[in-house]
Amino acid sequence: MIWATVLIGSISAFALKFAGFVIPERFLTTPTMRRVTLLIPVSLLAGLLVVQTFSSGSTLVIDARVVGLGAATVSLALRAPLLVAVLSAAASAALVRYLGWLP
Repeated sequence: MIWATVLIGSISAFALKFAGFVIPERFLTTPTMRRVTLLIPVSLLAGLLVVQTFSSGSTLVIDARVVGLGAATVSLALRAPLLVAVLSAAASAALVRYLGWLP
């Protein structure tokens, strides 16, 4: 069963890369396609952020990571550099865990 999954994944990846060569350039340069391709990474990163923040295994959790996300959001809303946002998220999550407010 695992080899079937590996083969299907490999064939799918090859087909996707091959499609990049086969699809006409005029289709890829339309305004609609440009908007879609600009939004795909944003949506994938947003989904990853939500899954990594609010889940543990297969359960929904609210813990110190949520506080860290909030601190990073506020930092970025105030136009702080990315490093400041990351450090404020880490520090706030560590402080909340240290004080025992959230697991």
